[in-house]
Amino acid sequence: MQDGELGYPEHWHADVVLRDGGTARLRPILPGDAPRLRRFHDRLSDETIYNRFFSLYRTISDRDVERFTVVDHRDRAALIATVSGEMIGVVRYERIGPDVAEVAFNIEDRHQSRGLGSIFLEHIAAAARERGISRFVADVLPANASMLHVFSDAGYVVDRAFDDGVVRLSFDLEPTEDSLAVTYAREHRAEARSVELLLQPRSVVVVGAGREESSLGHVVLRHLLDSGFPGQVHVVNHNAHEVAGLPSYARVTDVPGLVDLAVVAVPASEVEAVVVDAAARGVRGLIVMSTGFAEVGPEGADRQRRLVNLARGSGMRVLGPASFGVLSTDPRAPLNASLAPVVPRAGRLGFFSQSGALGLALLDNVVRRGLGLSSFVSAGNRVDVSGNDLLQFWEEDDRTDAVLMYLESLGNPRKFSRLARRLARRKPVVVVKSGRFRGVAPGGPQEPALRAPAAAVDALFRKAGVIRVDTIHDLFDVAALVATQPLPSGPRVAVLGNSDALAVLAVDACEEVGLVVASSRSLAPEASAQEFEAALDEVFAAPDVDSVVALFIPPLRTPGVEVAQVLAAASRRASRTVVSTFLGVPGVPAALRADGDGPGSVPSYETPEDAVRALAAVTRYAQWRATPAGRTVSPSGLDVRGARALVREELAEVIEAAAGPGAATATELPTPLTPEPLRRLLACYGVVVWDEQVVDSVEEAIDAADRVGWPVALKATAAHLRHRRELAGIHLDLAGPDELRAAHAALLDRHGADTGRLVVQRMAPLGVATRIGAIQDPLIGPVVSFGLGGAATDLLDDRSYGVPPLSDADLAGLVRGVRAAPLLLGHRGGPAADLGALEDLLARVARLVDDVPEVASVELNPVVAGTVGAAVLAARVRLAPPRLPVERGARALTD
Repeated sequence: MQDGELGYPEHWHADVVLRDGGTARLRPILPGDAPRLRRFHDRLSDETIYNRFFSLYRTISDRDVERFTVVDHRDRAALIATVSGEMIGVVRYERIGPDVAEVAFNIEDRHQSRGLGSIFLEHIAAAARERGISRFVADVLPANASMLHVFSDAGYVVDRAFDDGVVRLSFDLEPTEDSLAVTYAREHRAEARSVELLLQPRSVVVVGAGREESSLGHVVLRHLLDSGFPGQVHVVNHNAHEVAGLPSYARVTDVPGLVDLAVVAVPASEVEAVVVDAAARGVRGLIVMSTGFAEVGPEGADRQRRLVNLARGSGMRVLGPASFGVLSTDPRAPLNASLAPVVPRAGRLGFFSQSGALGLALLDNVVRRGLGLSSFVSAGNRVDVSGNDLLQFWEEDDRTDAVLMYLESLGNPRKFSRLARRLARRKPVVVVKSGRFRGVAPGGPQEPALRAPAAAVDALFRKAGVIRVDTIHDLFDVAALVATQPLPSGPRVAVLGNSDALAVLAVDACEEVGLVVASSRSLAPEASAQEFEAALDEVFAAPDVDSVVALFIPPLRTPGVEVAQVLAAASRRASRTVVSTFLGVPGVPAALRADGDGPGSVPSYETPEDAVRALAAVTRYAQWRATPAGRTVSPSGLDVRGARALVREELAEVIEAAAGPGAATATELPTPLTPEPLRRLLACYGVVVWDEQVVDSVEEAIDAADRVGWPVALKATAAHLRHRRELAGIHLDLAGPDELRAAHAALLDRHGADTGRLVVQRMAPLGVATRIGAIQDPLIGPVVSFGLGGAATDLLDDRSYGVPPLSDADLAGLVRGVRAAPLLLGHRGGPAADLGALEDLLARVARLVDDVPEVASVELNPVVAGTVGAAVLAARVRLAPPRLPVERGARALTD
């Protein structure tokens, strides 16, 4: 596609969250926006007009309206922000040099304090970079302090010059660590605020609350009233004058006063009309409990898309549809806008559930185990508000010390990893994710199958410091521990109890999960509370004990409550982590609970194995948290722009060919790169692939060997023989024509025509054959893998996985994390491989798939790791349009 043939950039569309938690829609301007532009200009104050045009340009001319709305999206581009279809701001650039453009903003007065200017700058910069623009200049009046701050606070290095009463600013557009940090900090504040509007509203309207007590809306209304919510509660029901003692209004637009939150419990076919009224009334957030959306099929999925587009475009966030609701136990403003008949007590755990159907069971588990929550959110179909938004909120919530999540999908996995990693440095994040081997989308339809193995998902969670558990039972086991006890300072465990049988089970469980048993002591079954106390004091005084597993089965003579009191008191005095199997009761029994709901309470588990598994999970987390994050590796000599341009060109040709008559459809992508562009692409990232000569006869093979230099390798290209030396698909170290002819004859004798064409390649230095790979997984994003060469790697699945961006610690772990790693370290006196060279290659491949998401897969196989350096002997790269949201350095909500 030529530059002059650029079409309308649909991918520049974005829904964004503003500083106050509201939303706006960004999109490229169109000629049809002329009336919007005129209305927008008419609403501007004289000061705003003067700051933009440097004169009091009160009436915009027809000529300028056309110039502003008719752009080519290349040399002249503009983005507008709208709420409920009306323009509230515009940003544009105009190219003034080959790679330089002038940028200008204009934002309606009443929206100027909402952070729209910084969002505009992020998005117009990303658009400009796509069009080959690398630098912006802007002329700003000295009195326009707010616009000067937009540029100076963005994290770019801004040059300033003052001339003729105007400040000229200029800066490079490539995102920097500082600019990305600023973007993420602003995103964090805005998204946390948008969740705060859902959990801490000043007023709530329940739409669809009927008089029938069993109806969905009536149940929510009754729970809301019973929760002690201190704000205003309103009811909308056009068929009733009053519901539950409250006056009922026909429409949301009829409700008097301020309305922050609308809980929607009407039939799915009526939801859109409610959203329109809510937008007109200035509602900031929606909880849609109604069902009948994506979970019922294509028609419902269309209805769901219209719902989110309408809500976001009207300035609102949406929780649901099919949401179970929200809870907040904040004593200052308790809120039960949910279907939960029993609210857990106030506590320090934040809980997010993607499933609405599991909501009641999950909350029942919380209550049964005696756990306390700070807040609970059920996302249902997760059409908008997601677990990522809640991570933003809970990071700053001073009532939340740990986070629990039940996830069915990750939405934007890169963002999840980034947010969870930041939060987990301060607060534990415990996740149970269903669909371990395939993805199920909220609302029912199956997502694309997981391409990477489950170990890759584990790598994503491990990198983020997330405590990944397999079951809901395990989720609450770990929750009880992180809610009540300090983190373990190490893996050394003391086992103490009044049962030899339980002690043996606990010791075995510790050894199985990698905990070190420092001591194990069994008291007599009838040991008194005082004997327990003395033994506990001895254990806690031992310098080689980090955690204690306390076991108690009630004998005939020792009251359990006395031992519980001793255990709880000893735990509060000690600085060690304590778990127990106390009477086989799960949770935090009252007898083991300290005053309040923090450290000092002792969690109890049904079995010693449950206690030890929870302790092991939290110990691993504590070790992760105590380990420095490492330095993100950025290899030298990368040509990111060149790689992106090459991929765009290659992919455009493939898609165009796929759309032609009789051609393969684009759905058959990804498509392999041919050798020449493959080598150029990898060279952009400093990866050099050894030359190979493809031949059809033995004489051509000899000529090729003369060109590349003897000794050589002769390889069959048939798929079933690639990299299979044990099948005689490869013959190595051929020193001359006679040896090559013999190898060729052996290939033909064994495989005949099944060999395919032949490849001749110069022999690499001696070393260990390895393989490096990467894919863009449709569920979790880019994944890098490492393993040794050979069939054993496939049979034993001996690979390590990492999720970009990779730190130096990540790279070292990838290379050393495979079971066959001793072969790289000088096994049985052999020479050690150059691990640094392997780590460098892994870092370059990781950056490639992270920087260029159109690279669907990379395979470097074999990579021969010698004592010095690593030789890439063969490579394959496939391209495809990205399946997941791409973070372009600009904030945006994803579908």
